[in-house]
Amino acid sequence: MPDFLTSVTVLPAATLFVFVALITVSVALLWEGVRRYLKSRAASKALRAVARQDEQVRSLNQSPLRASILNEDPDASAPAWLEPILLRLPHRDDLQRLVDQAATSWSVTTVLLLSVGFAVAVGLFTSVLARGMLVPIVLAMVGAYVPILFLKLKARRRLRKFEEHFGEALDLLARAARAGHSLPNGLEVVGEEAEEPVATEFRQVYEEQRFGLPIQDALLGLADRIDLLDVRIFVTAVLIQRESGGNLAENLDSLSQVIRGRFRFKRDVKTKTAHGRMTGSVVGIAPFVAGIGMYASNPEYMAPLFEEPMGRIMLVVGAVMMLVGFIVIRRITDIKV
Repeated sequence: MPDFLTSVTVLPAATLFVFVALITVSVALLWEGVRRYLKSRAASKALRAVARQDEQVRSLNQSPLRASILNEDPDASAPAWLEPILLRLPHRDDLQRLVDQAATSWSVTTVLLLSVGFAVAVGLFTSVLARGMLVPIVLAMVGAYVPILFLKLKARRRLRKFEEHFGEALDLLARAARAGHSLPNGLEVVGEEAEEPVATEFRQVYEEQRFGLPIQDALLGLADRIDLLDVRIFVTAVLIQRESGGNLAENLDSLSQVIRGRFRFKRDVKTKTAHGRMTGSVVGIAPFVAGIGMYASNPEYMAPLFEEPMGRIMLVVGAVMMLVGFIVIRRITDIKV
């Protein structure tokens, strides 16, 4: 039997993994609670300062205090020793954008805490089971990616739901424009009557421009948060219309028809490529299921695959070939619309 599958070490390793994972989640939740409290206290203090400065209310557009309220860094309440690390963190803006797209209350600090905790938990788990350091280090890197993978899946699900209801939101905005409402009022209507998460995003655009942010910047912020081609087309069309003039309602109607047509076409493509995607899933899962079944029925037969050098080489080559095949199938079935 392979050394890393002995029953003597599985239970302690699993206990250690659960313990470290629970500690990580507890620390992350505690940090989130502290961060929310500090953020709420800082916002209340800033608002009280604004209330005491009645003579500066009319000049809030140039007020640094207003800018600190509207553009507060989600990690502004991070400890002083952690701020230099966050500032030097590569792809920090991309990670913050991913958090925003997933619509979670997490901060970049929380994601880092969870990543480090899961990396330690998975690394300790595999170090108890396996000899050497290569496997624990590789799997620790995989464990560190788990919180980011969770955010990506949540953001992808939210984007699909946004795309599904975006055409209806454009119809609402077009009807509001046809009824004589201005663009900000139309954004307010969409924020009140559209489906989620479209309503939340348009409501944020409306609130940002209501508090003094230029409408162009608010719309560009929407395009940054929602990484969809349809949203970028919408923002571009609205900005061009504001610069050159024209009938906003007709432009939105035409854009809505184009977006609905693209959405229907993507649904058709997804339906017709379902067989290929299912084939990729079966190809990826079948070897693991077969290997587990063969090991459960005859462990001695599978032992050389893990113990002999040639067997390990075969495992690595097989894993690489499976990964290449999975990527090729995904590329074939992933049709850009």
